[in-house]
Amino acid sequence: MLKTIDSLGDLAGKKVLVRSDLNVPLDGTTITDDGRVRASVPTIQKLLDAGAAVIVTAHLGRPAGTPEARYSLAPAAARLSELLGKPVTLADDLVGDSAAATVAALQPGDVAMLENVRFDARETSKVDADREALASELAAFADAFVSDGFGVVHRKQASVYDVAKLLPSAAGLLVQKEVESLGKAVSDPERPYAVVLGGSKVSDKLGVIANLLTKADRLLIGGGMVFTFLKAKGYEVGKSLLEEDQLDTVRSYLETAEQTGVEIVLPTDIVAATAFAADADAVVLGADQIPADRIGLDIGPESSSLFASKIADAKTIVWNGPMGVFEFPAFAGGTKAVAQAMIDSDGFSVVGGGDSAAAVRLLGFDESAFGHISTGGGASLELLEGKVLPGLEVLED
Repeated sequence: MLKTIDSLGDLAGKKVLVRSDLNVPLDGTTITDDGRVRASVPTIQKLLDAGAAVIVTAHLGRPAGTPEARYSLAPAAARLSELLGKPVTLADDLVGDSAAATVAALQPGDVAMLENVRFDARETSKVDADREALASELAAFADAFVSDGFGVVHRKQASVYDVAKLLPSAAGLLVQKEVESLGKAVSDPERPYAVVLGGSKVSDKLGVIANLLTKADRLLIGGGMVFTFLKAKGYEVGKSLLEEDQLDTVRSYLETAEQTGVEIVLPTDIVAATAFAADADAVVLGADQIPADRIGLDIGPESSSLFASKIADAKTIVWNGPMGVFEFPAFAGGTKAVAQAMIDSDGFSVVGGGDSAAAVRLLGFDESAFGHISTGGGASLELLEGKVLPGLEVLED
């Protein structure tokens, strides 16, 4: 059982370090999808309402352990300030003089943000002592710690795992909601239980597929990963994305599904183009008729209808990974169809973070129409795999 914010007792006048996930996509310094910033607000607001001063720590991008201007959290701090309706002071560093001065100046009800935690190489170090040293410097700023960055709870990192061992710690509202929603789908799903998997690579989802072959009633496979399944069935896939080294594994999945009675639903038609481009010449072809000079970029309309029918009567639906290159309007049809079918269904629907969540927003769907939209692609995948996540384990009673 995860410890909650209420377990931290009276927080009035205390400083609380919050690990948020503010890893937002940027166009220069402009946030193109603020979903993760919005998701961080309820926990921060709850702590402010309790009379605490809040110190936010987070990462953005993959800096190589040193400061890089393009990965500054400044855009996230500005957006968080707008959402909270109050100033959010951004320190110039993580645990240096600016951070120390910024934290020292905090009064109850104030919010400060430390600069990108991945500007310090110790955050992601494989050496325990390195991470623990950074965690102790972060812990010195606060009286308590709240973990609310679900997108990183599968990582044993200083600001996620090690700091939780040094301070009274709890899960934030977002992490609680993520665990409850994904847990409902993974541990005790109402049936029929349908899982829609897409995205580019089978290898990214090997553990998930293996685990779901013992749990789900139906697996619907789309996206770039589907071409390894089609090739495993003996079909020509042209220039489509293909992982040759996974063909035997995929064949074993197909055999296991047949033995266990799990239905694997593959597309019957494909939108195949001459090139990977938004304006490429594209035609709809049978899934077994892709010519050598074309690349599959979406599931076809017949498949979209098929997938929608398999979602319609499901009582639990989990979706992780788009059905095609949804960023290009010509190849967004399959992804749109899956999203709409989930909205139309009476079942409990979970969108498993990452590209799926981005697709929901980019394609203009009402986020509130889904049961839950996860903020963490990798973390949600590992929960679906049945793994123990270190950033959650450290928050348990």
